[in-house]
Amino acid sequence: MKRIVSIIILCCGCLQLSAQTYDELIARAMDAVEKDSLYQAETLFKQALQKEPANMKNALLFSNLGTIQRRMGRNKEALESYSLALNLTPYSITMLLNRASLYLELDYLDKAFVDYCEVIDQDAKNEEALQFRAYIYMRRRQYQEARSDYQNLLEISPDDKTARIGMAMVNQKLQRYREALEEFNRLIVDYPKDASLLKARAELEVEANSMEMALLDLENAAKLTPDDAEIYVMCGEIYLAQGMKREAYVAFEKAIELGVPRPQLQDKLKASKGR
Repeated sequence: MKRIVSIIILCCGCLQLSAQTYDELIARAMDAVEKDSLYQAETLFKQALQKEPANMKNALLFSNLGTIQRRMGRNKEALESYSLALNLTPYSITMLLNRASLYLELDYLDKAFVDYCEVIDQDAKNEEALQFRAYIYMRRRQYQEARSDYQNLLEISPDDKTARIGMAMVNQKLQRYREALEEFNRLIVDYPKDASLLKARAELEVEANSMEMALLDLENAAKLTPDDAEIYVMCGEIYLAQGMKREAYVAFEKAIELGVPRPQLQDKLKASKGR
């Protein structure tokens, strides 16, 4: 009897769902998303899609489904859902950006690049697309192209911190050291408590053979983030390059104390001990 009752309840539930309209299923799915009931939301969106497979709203449903699947860590299914959404609305900037960001997260740079280019073709001032296309250009070592995207981005948002850092770094890659240094100087004035900027300027100063200035920046960075082991590795490398082996050894030991595995620095420690 218990089994029969369970079957009856299940059948009633299925009939209730089938009786619901397309819009009612979507409303229930959105409510489930707000409550973070992702599996329920996914089921309801799929039921809505099955109920009216030709409905023009389905592009948005596929996009929402992709975002839910992404949140659940099912990235392959999420990409399929985003692609189905774009099959219905191939020029949707929002959906292109969603898929591009997931491609980028998965390190599918070429596919992300195509989507970002499509967005920029439609909206030359789209900041997200410019930002991430510039990043992809940097990864590809296409520094002139990255510089162009950062320039366009800074024309739109002159105070964009990420774009300013990107411009400084791309100028460094192009050996435009003066421009890179000027931008890092401005950034450090604007963000004096950001140790990462001091570290970045120190790397530039090392390239420009300004070792003392690099050490000064690293010293100030260490005051802001005393537990940052990378700072001491950088200091040790500079000391080693200057032939200051004792200072280098102390810096490397400090980095190990802060969590860098000793085998990782073994060669540097050996060089610091050598005559």
